[in-house]
Order: sequence, then C-alpha cells, then structure tokens
Amino acid sequence: MREYLLDGDHQGRPFSHRARALVYKRAKDLESAQPFGTDLDVYSSGYEWINHAVMARQDEVEDHRVAVGEGGCRKPYSASLLNISAMSFGALSGRAIEALNLGAKLGGFYHDTGEGGLSRYHLAHGGDVVWELGTGYFGCRTPEGGFDRARFRDGAAHDQVKMIEIKLSQGAKPGHGGLLPGAKVSPEIAAARGVEAWADCLSPAHHSAFGTPVGLMEWIAELRELSGGKPVGFKLCVGHTWEVLALVKAMLKTGIAPDFIVVDGAEGGTGAAPAELSNHVGTPLREGLVTVVNALAGTGLRRRVRIAAAGKITTGHMLAANLALGADWCNAARAFMFALGCVQTKRCHTGTCPTGIATQDKWRQWGLDVADKGPRVHHFHRNTMLALSQYVGAAGLESPAELRPHHLRVRVNENLVLHADELYRFLAPGCLLDAPQETPYGDWWAMADADSFAPRRLETAARSRAQLSA
Repeated sequence: MREYLLDGDHQGRPFSHRARALVYKRAKDLESAQPFGTDLDVYSSGYEWINHAVMARQDEVEDHRVAVGEGGCRKPYSASLLNISAMSFGALSGRAIEALNLGAKLGGFYHDTGEGGLSRYHLAHGGDVVWELGTGYFGCRTPEGGFDRARFRDGAAHDQVKMIEIKLSQGAKPGHGGLLPGAKVSPEIAAARGVEAWADCLSPAHHSAFGTPVGLMEWIAELRELSGGKPVGFKLCVGHTWEVLALVKAMLKTGIAPDFIVVDGAEGGTGAAPAELSNHVGTPLREGLVTVVNALAGTGLRRRVRIAAAGKITTGHMLAANLALGADWCNAARAFMFALGCVQTKRCHTGTCPTGIATQDKWRQWGLDVADKGPRVHHFHRNTMLALSQYVGAAGLESPAELRPHHLRVRVNENLVLHADELYRFLAPGCLLDAPQETPYGDWWAMADADSFAPRRLETAARSRAQLSA
C-alpha cells in the first residue's frame, strides 16, 4: 500500500518506484522514453552526469564485450558488459534460476550460480554459467565439508561453465557465513549442494582450502588447471585495505594472478543478514572499486587482471559510471529479479515470496512462467546495453572501454562540482612499487603481508621501510 499508493516516484528503499518501473518497462520491451524533462533535482548533492560531445556518435551497438583470461588461459571467455550476479538455487526457486539462464542464453551474457552449487536449473537452457565457489564448496565438497578436487573437475568440465569465481565475501553480509535451515534443505537442494537433506546447511565465515594470500593464488592456479584452462577469479566486498594489498603482494611473489576480480559493494546483495552487517559493515561499491583499481595499477598488474563491479545497478548510467571508475564489466542481481517480476516485498528469507522467485514453495512458484520470464530477462539486458551505447555515443566515444574518471561529473553541493578523478585519487602505474609512501596507501602497503591476511605491526612496518630506505 505504501509503495504503490503513498510513496513518490523517487521514494522507496533499497530501490525507488521509478528505478523498478524502468526495469519493468525494459524487461517487457516497452517504450521507456521520458517526457517533459528530468524530474531529478540537478542541483542536489550526489547528482551525476557526463558531458556530451558536439560531434556525438550514433552508437547503437548492443553487444560490447571484454576478453577475460586472454593470454593466460587455454579457454578464455568473452564477457558481456552486463551479467547476472550471484544468486543460488535454494535462495531462488528452480523456476527463477531456469528463467535467468534462459535469458542469459537468449542474450549471450553469463549467469553466476551463487555459492549454492551448480544445479540442473543452471544448465537447463544452455546459457553461459560462472560457477561460484563459496566457503561451503557446495557441489564440490567432501563429506566433511572440504574441497573435493575430483567433484570440482567433473563440474567444471561442463561446456556451459565458462569461468570459476571464488567467493571471499559478499556485499549483503561481508564477514559473515550463512545457514540454510534444515527445513529448507529439500532433497533437490541437497543434491545440488552435496549435503544431507533436511539437515542444517552451513557456509563458514572463511575458506578452508587456503589460509594466506599466497595460498589463495596457488589455489587459483590449481583450479585453472583442474577446470581445463578456464578463467579463475575471486569476488570480495572490500574490507581492510591491507588485505587487498596483501593479495597483490601475493600475486607479485608467486607470479600467479587471478584472471578477474569482482568487487561487490556493501549496498548490494539479495541475501538476508543481521541488520548491523547489512547496514554498517563492508565498503560501498565505488570506494571498493577504486581501492582494487589502485592496488592493481600501483603494482603494474592492472592490464593482467580484469575487474567487474557488482552492486545496485539498474541503468546504463550506472554501468557507465562504474566503467569510468575502472571496471571492465558489471554484474547485477536485484535488477534481474525485477525483470522476473520481483515487487520488492522483502520476504526473500521467509519462503513466502508472492512472485515465486525467492521461495521453494511449489504453489508459490506456479505463477512464474519460464517461457515468459526468460525473454524478459533478455529484453532488460538488451535494452540496458542499448541505453549504455547511446549514452557513450552522446559523449563522442566509440566504446564504453574509452570511459575514464574525468568523464563522470558529481555534484558535491549546490556550488561545487568535481570530476571523478578529483573526487577520488587514482594511482599512477607502478607507484606502489616505486614510492609507496608518496601515496595515500603507504602505511597500508607496509602493513600488507603476502603470507598472511593479518596486518604487520606498524612498528614492524616502519622498521621494514627504514631498512628498504637504507
């Protein structure tokens, strides 16, 4: 009642009525042009835009893509600039997963499995799949809950599995594991996850397959080999800056780097979590994205590792803004749920979703028609990519890959507007290796240790700096 009768177009959380209405229109392939000018307050803090070019381009290419793993993998992948972010079978219904995969197949983009395992619904329609490995190793776990190499090799051999993604943390609940109560672990979900039916299904807070940054890099190399040469990367919601720097130090030490990193924003996520973790833990997407971009650029690794951004993305502008800040592509979860018909009732964790998306109740799933919803997922993707192309063309650019921080303008207050490269500091290539103390990351760099996620003591770090200077 409040959302549909009382709230204004720009009210409602986490997505406004206007944001959802745009997704619904594009999913239904309806006209989404806006009459009578913008109803945004262009003088309010946070308003964003790009400047258009006098010689704008009429770019209406729908299928901009980026190569992942090229030069380092036997089976590199060409990814769309917009893909379906991680959502597990168990959190979502089988029909919802099927519809998402059908949309991915029709549109030529990928569908992330989430940490709940590679289910038959992910493989039902032939859409490209990224298999996410969480801390529970669902679908490739030993009876004790560890990582099973043989089961992983068998799952990764599927032609539809194009890349492997290790989940270190997620925006919905960073620093927190998960528990699927036994009452929800049906035989079908148990089979997909490799666990016992009707027993509590635990996702630990951290991995057991590795315990250090160097260990993670070595595991990435192992997974790449076990998968037959497919790209392997990891996803994280950025936490301590020294941990990110420890990861790049491990890349330098071992000579092993992930093919991609997915930066998940703290504002993103379909998973339910304690309010404190959802509201006040983890770094928002843009700050996290800039941190990862700087860590890779500052160590000379940026050209080797692709970066994806995930978190509350519904429009071409949001795609363009993240690409301008350094992302190579973007992932979205809730936007694709809206394309399926989600109405933001926020009952995802109760099993009473009225649209059949986030429930295992067969009766509630009955109204979700895969043949109807799959094309809507495709339409949303196609129309959003077309909007991105038009947006980029208006700036006079040939490709989204040409977007840079100076293209994005942000109003700080009524009288101050900054380019994104004035709002955020971007590091020059190699500067963390040459002169880390001349950057804002100097102390964190000294604290970072390739052999431990724990920070070095500041006194130890200071001594290390002194020794290096000497």
